[in-house]
Amino acid sequence: MLTMNEYCRQTYGKKLYKLALDGGFTCPNRDGTLGTGGCIFCSRGGSGEFAEGGDNIDEQIERAKKRIESKNKNGGYIAYFQSFSNTYAPTALLQKKFFPVAERDDIDVISIATRPDCLPDETIAMLEELNRIKPVWVELGFQSSKAESVEFIRRGYENEVFRKAVERLVSSGIYVVSHMIIGLPNETAEDMKNTLLYMLESGVNGVKLQLLHVLTDSDLYENWRRHEFETLTLEEYLDILSMLVGLIPENVAVHRLTGDGSKRTLAAPLWSADKKAVINAVNARLKV
Repeated sequence: MLTMNEYCRQTYGKKLYKLALDGGFTCPNRDGTLGTGGCIFCSRGGSGEFAEGGDNIDEQIERAKKRIESKNKNGGYIAYFQSFSNTYAPTALLQKKFFPVAERDDIDVISIATRPDCLPDETIAMLEELNRIKPVWVELGFQSSKAESVEFIRRGYENEVFRKAVERLVSSGIYVVSHMIIGLPNETAEDMKNTLLYMLESGVNGVKLQLLHVLTDSDLYENWRRHEFETLTLEEYLDILSMLVGLIPENVAVHRLTGDGSKRTLAAPLWSADKKAVINAVNARLKV
């Protein structure tokens, strides 16, 4: 298994630390274009609970660097635009947000989280230009390939939209990371295997395997509170994770094996709040 840290050391010659930023964007699943409630699992913060806040991106970067300075030993930084959909804006605004960050000497990579249906041709052309200044990663939330799950989570686009977006980005020389959720309601291990294989066959460069978290400020919380589904146990998660990791080829980097939920709003599974214990259990199972 090629980890993100190994990939960064091989590619950039050092470990890279993510600086989680809020670019001030929204989402078509929030502003009424597709819906107003967002994806069913998404928090009020647009999955950016750990992102810095404020209008000034340079100030956010400095605060984020300060948070991790004690553990950064000669590493570099990834400017991670995390909250909501970070290409959902006119190209001129995207240029204003991203290009000054790319010019900073202390930033090695720009990582942009977005949706595959928020990547018109002019945006991909802009990202290709940005990629000539600093390496650009685009992180796409896919979550599941199962039709019933896509409808349940209110994702708002068909699988083919994702596949075409990956093809266009990769052909433009942009590194693509895709997210999937492990443990969505009514999904089997085979369903999750099919999701991963779809992502890999689409040509992604990296994957994030994200445990389903039920957060109290997400719409999914009401389904869980009504006992409509159960979240995975740690052992169930480890079993599925082990199976999925075995399918990932060595040239595809694994950027995440679990993920964090905000302890303040985490409803389930509560075992996931003990990050150190979870990481130790994952490492032991996968023999990392």
